[in-house]
Amino acid sequence: MADNGLAELGTLIADAHPNDVVSTSVDHGTLTVLINRAAVVRMLAWLRDDSRTDCQQLIDLTAVDYPERETRFEVCYQLLSLAHNHRLTVKCATDEDSPVPSASEVFSAATWYEREVWDMYGIFFADNPDLRRILTDYGFEGHPLRKDFPMTGYVEVRYDEEQKRVVYEPVQLNQDFRTFDFLSPWEGMTRLPGDEKSEQASNGEGQG
Repeated sequence: MADNGLAELGTLIADAHPNDVVSTSVDHGTLTVLINRAAVVRMLAWLRDDSRTDCQQLIDLTAVDYPERETRFEVCYQLLSLAHNHRLTVKCATDEDSPVPSASEVFSAATWYEREVWDMYGIFFADNPDLRRILTDYGFEGHPLRKDFPMTGYVEVRYDEEQKRVVYEPVQLNQDFRTFDFLSPWEGMTRLPGDEKSEQASNGEGQG
């Protein structure tokens, strides 16, 4: 769908739900609809069921962290309509303490997607039937995709042969942070072996 068609679709959605839609925009061929957090379930259900949108598939659900904002997280729903051949991005903003209504009753696939977002970002989804960590280990502390999560993590996990079990230990870095010296022969090499052949060819050397 062309950008002008997506813009018209955004206007249609905003006019149909003036109290739920905060804004709409078209960027890089994608329509983005920002909605109020409380409207997640009814907006997704309407976008799925209305024949003008017909977004029958939830193809992804993820989040973005903006620590400088008061509502630091954006939850992003990627919807697909095969009938109309268009994609929609639906977003809502939330903070660390405010739960987002679960979309699992609208799209069953949202159950696992929300588990992943909970695990990685710590965003709580109210009424999700199985909100447990899905990628990290049991007892893991923190949420790895938050911008303030330490890059090395808090603990490392290994199997202890003597104790015959998995143990958690504080992370210990064996090497200090490395500053790269781009003038060294390995990091700053601009001429590779064999380059002289192409230079000779460009200069006409070796021609009969």
